[in-house]
Amino acid sequence: MDLSLTREQQRIRELAREFARTTLRPNALRCDEDAEFPLTSLRQLADLGLMGVNIASELGGLDAGVIAYSLAITEISAGDPAVAVTMAVNNMVSEVIQEFGTTSQKEAFIPRMTSGEFSSGSFCLSEPGSGSDAAGMRTRAEKTTDGWVITGTKAWITSGEFAGVFLVWAKTADDEISLFLVDPTAEGISVGPPEEKMGQHASNTVALSFDGVRVAEDALLGTRGQGFPIAMMALDGGRIGIASQSLGIADGALALTKDRPEFPTAPLLPLRARLEAARTMTWRAAWLKEQGEPRFSREASMAKLTASEVCNEIVSTLLTHWPASSELAHEQDLALLLKFVRDARVTRIYEGTSEIQRVVIARDLIRRGAS
Repeated sequence: MDLSLTREQQRIRELAREFARTTLRPNALRCDEDAEFPLTSLRQLADLGLMGVNIASELGGLDAGVIAYSLAITEISAGDPAVAVTMAVNNMVSEVIQEFGTTSQKEAFIPRMTSGEFSSGSFCLSEPGSGSDAAGMRTRAEKTTDGWVITGTKAWITSGEFAGVFLVWAKTADDEISLFLVDPTAEGISVGPPEEKMGQHASNTVALSFDGVRVAEDALLGTRGQGFPIAMMALDGGRIGIASQSLGIADGALALTKDRPEFPTAPLLPLRARLEAARTMTWRAAWLKEQGEPRFSREASMAKLTASEVCNEIVSTLLTHWPASSELAHEQDLALLLKFVRDARVTRIYEGTSEIQRVVIARDLIRRGAS
């Protein structure tokens, strides 16, 4: 594995870094305080191609690969993690449709997601009683003569109030889970109020209720009963995204100490080393996914676990040792650091908690050995 970046990867990283520096970071505190969904920023990201980094060019994406996607998420996260998670979910939903959709499904949805016509897509897997245990879901899809009827509730859905398409997982039999493409404007869908969250307030998170929602036969994505493996594959890729987000949050927080000689460096030295180790792990997981290696699943869990844990330690350490000052610029930086502290917490929870990552890693080590 060659860790040197290609010119295209460097270009995408710089593109994302400049957008984060000039557009996201100056407005991050205001958007967080107002809980303002970043519609304008998401359209601008689409114009830059960043809403479909690993999507084929004929579908409106950059076709730049998983490493480029990881780099872009990292840089956008350093500007505003709430924008980054919305971007990450849109990329993930697009990749699922690209991988498992029919030609007509791809053409109907992906260009609208990569172009910004749809502000985002939503990944509707979790439920109030089945967060970490997707197999325990209760949402059902009953077969009809001309399609399906979906009934159930989904929880903690990113961008659920604004999405242009839902990926909805539902049981089509007691021991069978399938996946459906659902129009958010369909009759029978109710959107709950935005969740009151600790951080990432500009990211929309809601519950969704499906009350006898009718979808056509061609709404089935993939084959019947394929929903669970599709979800697991998507979450593996999503963990690369959250590992990358964690790196960006840590980078953004550490940047606040630049040109501050009064800040003690000793407490950060071991954490910086672990951060770079997490970065290497994340790039390796991204590279393995690009190569089509099935073992990228374990590597993605390792990267997500390591990056999210060290990210939270870094922002906490920075807050603990933040020097006192009454200067306005200093106070603004402190407010931004506090935002990073709040934003970082959920990286240990979504796309599989740190505890779940340890289970995933252990099971894979038992099954495959240490290779």
